[in-house]
Amino acid sequence: MKSKSKIEKQLQKKTNPNLVKTIISAKKSEKWQEVASILSKPRREIKEFNIKEINQNSKEGEIILAPGKVLSQGEIEKKIKIIALSFSKAAEEKLLKAKCELSLIADEIKKNPDAKNIKILK
Repeated sequence: MKSKSKIEKQLQKKTNPNLVKTIISAKKSEKWQEVASILSKPRREIKEFNIKEINQNSKEGEIILAPGKVLSQGEIEKKIKIIALSFSKAAEEKLLKAKCELSLIADEIKKNPDAKNIKILK
């Protein structure tokens, strides 16, 4: 995991205001610092997750954090809560149709500051 000063240094290169706010609020909490270090990577290293991949790596009722964008390829067969930096329109529609709960990382940091019961996909 990166130090706060390394995250801060990489944060200066970011231009997306939502990403900057998310990283700042994540690095304030020790529990969310791992997410801040993932999000502060260069854009080409931030992973995108397909629904199929999330479905394979999750169990019914889990809270899954995808530190990146969720894309719509594949199907979901479980009711889970998915937290991500962003969702494609098609992925959002599929997940809502499957009755999954969706949340953005910035919102989840406020609701769950201790990051309890969250599984981070890598």
